[in-house]
Amino acid sequence: MKINIKISIFSILAILFSCESKSQNKNTYQNNSVETEKPNSTDLKPAFSGQTRIAAVKTNTAYKVETLNEKLGRPWGITQLDDGRFLITEKSGFLHLVSADGQYVKKIIGLPKVDASGQGGLLDVAVDPDFANNRILFWTFSEPFENGNLTSVAKGKLSLDETQIENPQVIFRATPSYNGKLHYGSRIVFDTSGHLFVSTGERSDKVTRPLAQDLTTYLGKIVRITKEGKAVVDNPFVGKTDVKPEIYSYGHRNVQGLAIDSSTGELWNSEFGPRGGDEINLIKPGKNYGWPDITYGIEYSGNNIGKHITQKEGMEQPVYYWDPVISPSGITFYTGTIDEWKNNLFLACLSGEHIDRIVIKDNKVVGEERLLDDKGERFRDILDGKDGNLYTITDSGKLMKISKK
Repeated sequence: MKINIKISIFSILAILFSCESKSQNKNTYQNNSVETEKPNSTDLKPAFSGQTRIAAVKTNTAYKVETLNEKLGRPWGITQLDDGRFLITEKSGFLHLVSADGQYVKKIIGLPKVDASGQGGLLDVAVDPDFANNRILFWTFSEPFENGNLTSVAKGKLSLDETQIENPQVIFRATPSYNGKLHYGSRIVFDTSGHLFVSTGERSDKVTRPLAQDLTTYLGKIVRITKEGKAVVDNPFVGKTDVKPEIYSYGHRNVQGLAIDSSTGELWNSEFGPRGGDEINLIKPGKNYGWPDITYGIEYSGNNIGKHITQKEGMEQPVYYWDPVISPSGITFYTGTIDEWKNNLFLACLSGEHIDRIVIKDNKVVGEERLLDDKGERFRDILDGKDGNLYTITDSGKLMKISKK
């Protein structure tokens, strides 16, 4: 199955007013939350107390921020090897290998061709849990395919001299392909059983949007696959007729953040809303997260989306949402050296130009803080480092370290 439709005017609007563009709403909206701007949708109300604009919290522990490298081009995803060195993707199609102190080591080539236009390119990267024995890496990318492109997952072996990927192979393709440049999702994370969670986008345009609700396609989904790219045997839709067995959850718009809470083993996501309606969700198997039928956002044009409703039977509510948007990309749960941050969720924000700290208790958000908002950076991904520190990459090509003083 493929979709071969040229980018619509909606796509152009999405680029101009994108959830990755700076919010233009300058009206004040005073309360005790960190958000002071008026929401885009004043008539859309939260489903429960604390679902948005929670009370602000402030870090009491002294911390410092260091820029370790500022010449990384267009990075998108970051992970670490066991020795503390970083693997950082470059959207044009190669990996940076960076030392633990941020100094550049080398370029890793040999990955399949990417479509780097728009929001595409080489996107996320993950290290096989058995890397010490097999040297296998996994990555996601926008792959030119049929008459369009799609989100793909590939794997390969890092050569002994660490300069190239050997025997790269695509193990999963999020069909159908589509002739567009937006919403690839593409975050990848290992679960506690050694399988892969992978997010996809619904490709943004109105013609593809409904496919987030279509269980015969992979668009707008979180899938759970084996290292060989097959459906995990206990996935929620295995054995169901006319349903892709790799699907774990659906009804997503554009998930660029996935993280496992190591204290519970549960999966959380962040995903972009349109104009308003960015979300974080606790992901449960087989559940429908509502897009595009329910949303706390509106069209970039200002028009309503669908029936302009936020709740519907059989669809999950976000644990938390933002309006105006902050554009949350990569996320991580903190396990490091600052005690008051333990098990907090940290989000790298693009249009928000900050790191968002979310305090969660009993699966509810009880506090929010905006960090590094003085840096003027679009934060793309964030990593809970093996040394107890946080690391983040920016669209301007920086690698930054956040550590206890």
